[in-house]
Amino acid sequence: MRALLVDRSAPGGLRLGDAPEPEPAPHQALVRVTATSLNYGEVKFGPENAPEGTVLGWDAAGVVERAAADGSGPAAGTPVVTLAPDGAWAELRAVDTDLIGAVPAGADLGAISTVPVAGASALRALHRAGPLLGRRVLITGATGGVGRYAVQLAHLGGAYVVATTGDPQRHGDGLRALGADEVVADPGDFAGHLDGVVDMVGGPQLVSAYERLAAGGTLVSVGHATAEGEHFPFGAFFGNEGRHDRSIVTFYLLECTGVGPDLSWLAGAVATGRLDAQISWRGSWKDVADATGALLERRLHGKAVLDIA
Repeated sequence: MRALLVDRSAPGGLRLGDAPEPEPAPHQALVRVTATSLNYGEVKFGPENAPEGTVLGWDAAGVVERAAADGSGPAAGTPVVTLAPDGAWAELRAVDTDLIGAVPAGADLGAISTVPVAGASALRALHRAGPLLGRRVLITGATGGVGRYAVQLAHLGGAYVVATTGDPQRHGDGLRALGADEVVADPGDFAGHLDGVVDMVGGPQLVSAYERLAAGGTLVSVGHATAEGEHFPFGAFFGNEGRHDRSIVTFYLLECTGVGPDLSWLAGAVATGRLDAQISWRGSWKDVADATGALLERRLHGKAVLDIA
């Protein structure tokens, strides 16, 4: 089968070549991939660290070629969206059936391919942050793939949504169109207290956002775009003066249960237009170097989608 292979001599560390077809385990379905979306972390660190010839990729949408031998999961011919730590950048991938979501017939599988990491991470983070209706929720790094889904989902959940971006003047209108009520450059620029935070940035912004949490508030750490450590000042974890019971939590998507139903719900929401996939680059996987270059140079705000020809 054709696949994008790790080749550190190629632009972006990837080249189109041939790889063995995967052999599914009994609890896995074999999926013929139609489209895959790229995530900054896998593009940045995957080719640097994986062995030559590896097939990487987390997100893929396509059609079930062969159902799982144990009878679990969707039948052959079903359009699906899939999540796994590798294997998405190929014509065929074997996927655990509990990491597969059903896709409405006729949906754009390119748009649906943006759901697994970005959409499911945003959804799980907001679940961890707690009830949303009538609460004040901050989304940091809101112009990224996860951030854009998080803004939309928080808005759908009834939250007052505050979004941060390095350039509010440039990105403010777009984020407000997705559901943000306020757009600021730093969490400290928000005048009130927050009930929840979904943080994609880390570093000083995480510290600043935590300082804005009201009693009982939760900060969910999802991304680490700054690649900086977090240095909290003395007193940051005192519980008095309105700081009672605040928390910082993390999660790992592949260790969450019930991911398959999440993927199905998100796919349906994208297919019906309730959620906008926010695709900012789309093209053939033959042009992967263009897509990865734009991602690594931070020229993309949203998702990059490769159509598998």
